[in-house]
Amino acid sequence: MNNQEASLYILEIGKDKRRDIAVYWLWLSILALLGAGFFSLLLVLARTPVLGELIPYADFFHTALVIHVDLSVLVWILSFAGILWSLAARQGYYRVTRLVFAMMTLATLMLVATALLPNARPLMSNYIPVLDHPLFLAGLTLFAIALGAQVLTAMTIIPPVGVEISATGVIRFGLNCAAISVLIAICAFAWSWLTVPRSLASAAYYELLFWGGGHVLQYTYMLLMMVCWLWLSSAARIQLVMTERVLLLVFLAGLVSVFIAPVIYYNYAATHPMHRQMFTWLMSFGGSLATFPLGLAIYYGLIQQKAATAAQASAHAALMSSLLLFGAGGVIGFMITGSDVTIPAHYHGCIVGVTLALMGVGYDLLPRLGFPAVNFRLARIQLWSYAIGQFLHILGLVWSGGYGVERKVAGAAQDLDSIGRVAGMGLMGIGGLISAVGGFLFVIVAIKALTSARSRARHLP
Repeated sequence: MNNQEASLYILEIGKDKRRDIAVYWLWLSILALLGAGFFSLLLVLARTPVLGELIPYADFFHTALVIHVDLSVLVWILSFAGILWSLAARQGYYRVTRLVFAMMTLATLMLVATALLPNARPLMSNYIPVLDHPLFLAGLTLFAIALGAQVLTAMTIIPPVGVEISATGVIRFGLNCAAISVLIAICAFAWSWLTVPRSLASAAYYELLFWGGGHVLQYTYMLLMMVCWLWLSSAARIQLVMTERVLLLVFLAGLVSVFIAPVIYYNYAATHPMHRQMFTWLMSFGGSLATFPLGLAIYYGLIQQKAATAAQASAHAALMSSLLLFGAGGVIGFMITGSDVTIPAHYHGCIVGVTLALMGVGYDLLPRLGFPAVNFRLARIQLWSYAIGQFLHILGLVWSGGYGVERKVAGAAQDLDSIGRVAGMGLMGIGGLISAVGGFLFVIVAIKALTSARSRARHLP
């Protein structure tokens, strides 16, 4: 066995109930992405010139935006994290993990069902937009409880790294870092809930409630993406120039910003202007501490190694597209000067970078879980079409942001009164439609593999 084969940053799939639980989480994450893609298509149509005028987009647009964001970020990413935490765990605790999964699934259904109810007023708070309705708020609370139980369980049953640091030990350490980040985010939400006056107007209340914890959650997504980058580097058979010990330090660097969050809360109340500013600065500069050196090392490995198989080409595409989109989102973040559509361009770039990494690991995971019928050639097309569509989408948003088009509005409220504004939002619409098709392709490939191999998977030893 050569050194590259010994250093596989891929979790071993056990022949026990952990695999079944991972499949449950995979189904939830895929269906969440399917729902998010459906609502994103409605959003793109609502914001595209001419087409948007045909849709009653006022409350419809904002309600669809709430559900799209919560499904495509909260549910999709954190349920996919459930897959990895389940596979990294020791045997046992199956009843607890099944209960957590059931709670998370019920919470997701409650969030989506609220969109069908009257008087569910959409509030576009950053990071976690809400529908101001008891059912939605109850679902969000249940989701937080389930997530807290999930990460506490994960931190308890994931084996330690050990004295001799291995590649899988690095992955387990990274997943524990992500779990710690989630726990601090939940504590931040609770801290804000205890201190933010409920007498504030609903929009201002939820904005302050989710601001601090929402920023911490972004580091959770970043840490999960880094784990997936390492996984995909092994799937693509590229040689990393970083040792396992250096990678542990990289993950620790990713946690530095997370541990600053309680310091901000201690010094500045959630209602203090500096509270908001400190988290903004933390987001602007903290993420590059870990992602830049790791991304640079992986990019160097990618350009040195060509894919030999369709599966390796899929992992290669997922890595390259994730690096490019996440990097573009980070650069755009430094271009933000006001409350225009440059902000969602930055956010979409970063989140899509995370999503592409998760999609790539999802493709690699399916055969390992007993579902070998993955069309890796189509998977590669899907990854690049999704990435190119999203790149055009954020390019259109940045273009429109230069003309001052405001965020979180649609139709006539966008004031598309010039060629530049119309062209920018038109490019955004074209890119959004392409990326929506790419997102649906992922769901099609994944579900086809899950369903066509179901009988075979049941008979795997």
